Amino acid sequence: MANNLMRFDPFGDLTRFDPFRTMDDMLRDMRPGWALRDMPSQPAMRLDVTETDQAYDVKAEIPGVKKEDIKVDVVGNRVSIVAECKQESEEKDKGTVVRSERYYGQQSRVFTLESDIDDSKAEAKYEDGVLHLILPKKAGTTSRKLPIH
Repeated sequence: MANNLMRFDPFGDLTRFDPFRTMDDMLRDMRPGWALRDMPSQPAMRLDVTETDQAYDVKAEIPGVKKEDIKVDVVGNRVSIVAECKQESEEKDKGTVVRSERYYGQQSRVFTLESDIDDSKAEAKYEDGVLHLILPKKAGTTSRKLPIH
């Protein structure tokens, strides 16, 4: 007889620090699967951030969103990405609607980078569900990491 019991740790994700993880991600991971198994969950916005000496390269997966529904805000070294999401599905049986579901909401990510961004030279492109940002570092700004003794 197989043991199908699993240990559930509701605070496991909270103890691991991830600066790019949102509270929605943590709460979604903690919900019991049996309670909301039929409810479609909102897709999470996933990020890749790489850095060169001159710029940051950010790629955000935002599938199924129109580029007009995406807003990017850069202030100093803080970057905010907000996308309006709209999903609709409808099932018909012989021309009669038997089920209709809609989801309207927002996905957002806010993060800080080590250097200030030169927003006058920043570029954004959205293609095939991926938002691609080139965020040049502002000239003359330096950051210094403090050694911990």
